[in-house]
Amino acid sequence: MTLSSSSPLAMVSSSTKAPLSRYSKAIPFLKRPPNLTGTYAGDVGFDPFNFSSSSPEQLTYYREAEIKHARLAMLAAVGWPSSELFDQPITKFIDAQLSLDLTPMLNSNDRVPSLLNGGLDNISPIFWGVCLGLSAAIDLRGVQNARYNEEDGESYLPGDYGFDPLGMYPKDEGGQQRMQLCEIKHGRLAMLAVTGFVFQEYVSKVGVIDETPVFFHPLF
Repeated sequence: MTLSSSSPLAMVSSSTKAPLSRYSKAIPFLKRPPNLTGTYAGDVGFDPFNFSSSSPEQLTYYREAEIKHARLAMLAAVGWPSSELFDQPITKFIDAQLSLDLTPMLNSNDRVPSLLNGGLDNISPIFWGVCLGLSAAIDLRGVQNARYNEEDGESYLPGDYGFDPLGMYPKDEGGQQRMQLCEIKHGRLAMLAVTGFVFQEYVSKVGVIDETPVFFHPLF
């Protein structure tokens, strides 16, 4: 059943909704940026550099970019230490089975190739081509979704590509909001974590798994 905005229940629901505070939830002594109205999950009025002040439309593109970076960072937060753990064993196994004479990508200190660690020139150009092509396709799809929904007058949830092969996205509105909040929180944490990986390995010259072995190696 769909409720119109003029139905009594819809009017009660909208009238009982708490008004927006003038001040930021994240930093209570600062005023809330006007475009941060709590529409998106994880919006607590935190915008110290005032990026959201341009327009609501631009804020949608910013949110799209944040979601993409968050998802990529979550993959990287798992992939970074996993590559340090399994790169050499997998390479040795493939060499033994197929006699391909592959070379592990880790350096002598078990550090993965990165912008600061170096070693990116050892990665196959085919891999970079696949990554760039896939990234461009996803980015183009996001731009098209935002523009077409605006033209059709439909609301668009940034990052919603209709991709849910495991059916984990809840059907009810409350569950969807919780899932969106979990995703953006984990994504923001992952972006900080991957940034930490980069600088930690650059400064210490030691791989993440060797710097904090308690998280990656058996205790006994």
